[in-house]
Amino acid sequence: MQTLDLAIMRTLLAVVESGSFAGAARRIGRSESAVSLQLKRLEEQVGTALFLRTGKQMTLTSSGTTLVGYARRLLELNDEALSATSQGSIDGTVTLGVPHDIAETWLPAVMAGFRRSHPAANLKVVESRSAILLSRLADDQIDLAVVFSATKPESALWSAALPMVWIGRNDFALKNNEPLRLAAFDPPCFFRAAAIASLDGADIDWSIGHASSTLPDLWSAVNLGLGIAVRTPAAVPAGLAVLDGACGLPDLPPLIVSLCGRAAGSKRPIIDRLRAILEDCLSVSIHAAT
Repeated sequence: MQTLDLAIMRTLLAVVESGSFAGAARRIGRSESAVSLQLKRLEEQVGTALFLRTGKQMTLTSSGTTLVGYARRLLELNDEALSATSQGSIDGTVTLGVPHDIAETWLPAVMAGFRRSHPAANLKVVESRSAILLSRLADDQIDLAVVFSATKPESALWSAALPMVWIGRNDFALKNNEPLRLAAFDPPCFFRAAAIASLDGADIDWSIGHASSTLPDLWSAVNLGLGIAVRTPAAVPAGLAVLDGACGLPDLPPLIVSLCGRAAGSKRPIIDRLRAILEDCLSVSIHAAT
């Protein structure tokens, strides 16, 4: 029985999460040719193709998808074993800021992975809007922050694009004789601003049908038909739907999801460990959402 190389497993995940050999090479600090060679050897070892290559596009085969799942489990076990047997366990408190959408969708997986790997550490979570989180990060009130923005923040350690979508009830219909009602947070709100800009650009009259201060309240308003909302496809509650162009709604620009913090190599190892877990989780979640 052959043995899988954990270093090549990390390379495989780097390719999947970054979407290219070039991105994987930057992430693991190797050349593109070295990344390509590692994957070629891995395909030879497992006896099947892991990717379908069409020009610059790379798509996982069914075997590739299966192996990626095992790769994550193997690397998680490896990291847990090293953490459990190390002389000094990593402890202390680290504060993470996240938007409401992240808190209700991707955060539980991050917290579970972090606490499983570092049981002696304490993860404190602050939920707020992206602009407020960036301000708190600049004031050293939080250690890391996941934020939504139109452009990449200066403090970004990792970034990726994520689409924005219109979300409403299944029976939504755009009416020509009355303004489109929006359900949105009070300003400043990135999603509200994007919705208004898109509607203005399409010359569609609008009004604020419901102003919310919390995400559950926003979804309740949308569910009651008080307005439609703009969020990410990762945060669509049961009973609501993504409204496509057939509804007469204008296209929305993508947003940038960024993990922000101070420069890599902080003096607190616990921050670096949380950052690594966040990058992996965000990469997987965004890939699944798009």
